[in-house]
Order: sequence, then C-alpha cells, then structure tokens
Amino acid sequence: MLPIGTANPPNSLQQDEYADWYFHVTKSDHLANLKEKMKKICRKSGIKKRYFHHSEHTFREHPELVVDHLPSLDVRQDILASAVPELAAAAAARAIAEWGRPASDVTHLVFTTYSGVHMPGADHRLASLLGLRRSVQRTSMYFHGCSASTAAFRIAKDLAENNRGARVLVASAELSLILFHAPQESQVDTLVVQTLFGDGAGAVIVGAGGGDGVAAERPLFEMVTTAQTVLPNNDNGADSLLCASGMVFRPSFKMPAMLRDNVKQCLVKGIGQHVADAGAGWNDMFWAVHPGGRAILDSVEAGLALEPGKLEAGRHVLSEYGNMSGSSLIFVLDELRRRGDLTLGGLGVMLGIGPGISIETMLLRAAAA
Repeated sequence: MLPIGTANPPNSLQQDEYADWYFHVTKSDHLANLKEKMKKICRKSGIKKRYFHHSEHTFREHPELVVDHLPSLDVRQDILASAVPELAAAAAARAIAEWGRPASDVTHLVFTTYSGVHMPGADHRLASLLGLRRSVQRTSMYFHGCSASTAAFRIAKDLAENNRGARVLVASAELSLILFHAPQESQVDTLVVQTLFGDGAGAVIVGAGGGDGVAAERPLFEMVTTAQTVLPNNDNGADSLLCASGMVFRPSFKMPAMLRDNVKQCLVKGIGQHVADAGAGWNDMFWAVHPGGRAILDSVEAGLALEPGKLEAGRHVLSEYGNMSGSSLIFVLDELRRRGDLTLGGLGVMLGIGPGISIETMLLRAAAA
C-alpha cells in the first residue's frame, strides 16, 4: 500500500443533535417516544459527528425520500450517479498527489460502493474525472457492504503481484442517502441504521516489487496474506434489500456475540500460521478493525482478549465519522499511519466485517514508522 487519500462531503451533524434534525426533516416530531429512543441510541453509539452529502434542502426538494410508501429509488439513483464518483475522485486525487506520480501511471482501478448502480458505472466516471488512461483496467464491486475495501485490497494485491509494474488504485465511496428512511414505530431497527452510517470515500494506490520504484514511492503497509470466511448459519446476518424506496438494511443484533465467539478461530485459520512463524501474539500487533459500531469493536476486543487501546484507531474513526461502510477501513489505515506509533516491520491485522456474515482478513506489515 502506497499513498492514502480520504474525503467527506461538506455537511456535518453532531451526534447529540442528530435525533432532533432527523425527526424534523422527516416530519416525524409527533413520534415523541421514538425520538427519545433515538436520542438514547445516539448517546451510546460512540459517535460524536458524521458527514453527509444530503441536507435538509435535499428533503425539501424531494419529499418522496421521507415517505416510505412512495417510490424514491430513481431520485436516489439520480443524486448518487454524480455524487459517488465525485467524492471518490476527491479522495483519489489526494492519494495521487501524495504519490507524486501522474494519474496516467495508474494501470488498474478497483472501485467499490453500495451507493447506487449504473451502467456505465461510477468507476467509469471516476476514471474520467481523474484523467486515468483510457486503457486502465477497471473492476467494480457492488454491495459488499462493510467488508468491501478489504476485499478490494485482496483483488488489488493479486493484480499488483501478477502484473509487473502495475499500480492499482483502490477506491471506495459510500453515501448513506441510499439507506435514508423516515422512522416507523413497527421497525425500531431503522433508528439504529439512521444513527450509525455516515458518508465518506477512501483511496489507496497499491504496487508490488522492489525493482521498479516501489521503495522510492514510500510504501506504508505491506499486504502479506489474505483470507476470507463466512460465519456458519448466518446467511441473513446484516442483510440489505434494494427496493422501490431505496435500500433497506436490517442489522443483525446477534452479530456482536457471533463475532466475539468466532473471530479468534477465523484469524487462526486465516493468518495464524504466519503470526506464529513470526513469534507474535495478538497484542503484539497493530489493528485496523472495521468500525461498524461500538458493540462490534467491543466484541472483537473481547474475543481476542486485546489490551485496551489496541482498537483505538477504529474507535477514533467511528467517533469522528460514524460507519462509512466499505470506506471506513481506509480511514482507519490513515489514522494508524498518522498516529506515528507503528514499528517498522511490525505485523498488523486488517479486519473487514460484511454481510453474510463475511469476515475479510489481511495480515499487514508496517513498511513505514
């Protein structure tokens, strides 16, 4: 992994103000009990602030977005068609600027989002916005959810290692407008979704080999090995459905317990031998865990008996941005390198947690301190 870039939309809301704003823009102030439930969820969320592409103006202009029995998917798609690649381009431009090479040197593009689907896709528009070469080899990944960036890095690793001189741009952009719904008394889990997700984009350039300039490009992390597994008997864990009124996400409230009970076994099977060969233990490593929520981070910490502070980078990202789905882990990687407390050559783990429940694991080595 070479340079990292991130970006957020300009609109932000403090978490302690969100419930009042949300019930106001959805014209739901009469649901006083639900508002109090949301305020309680916000207080316990571990989130201080989130960024959004949408604003109150969005809902004044498109009132169908807050009336669930009215079709609104077309409106959401129209907004996201330009907003998603533009936010991705902002993050990618920062990564390319840090890289110091022209955008035309990018040979491959791996793009991921759950925020809308189009043909040609957001990857096509992103390549145009960045001025990538017309022959850039594009791969799009849709609806991988919160494990998307880890899966994208897995693909980028293979591309870089099997195409000499390749420079792979991994980009993720997520806008939660696709998930926005008004509160309903019959579906309290809607409140959880609305208090959790925020908008953001991240980008990383990936390369391989030391003979063609990688060292001069100042690598940040080496991707050592990858693994993927699906927890048993959880086909409907954290599932989503794209329908006429947007995407409906149903969080699995069993997920924290399932992670706590299974995460160690997943890591042992996926990367355990590499860790053992290095003579390292879980607490000797740095951690980039998807900040899917406070309970998710607590469960991983408990399941691995990690020392306090090991997941601090993820907790910081959750606090400052909320859950940005597939983009979140790129923010966590950026936070890890900004903290400046990595040991050169030290091992770390990147852990993506997605629908299914899918666990994407990557063993990292710090290439910079």
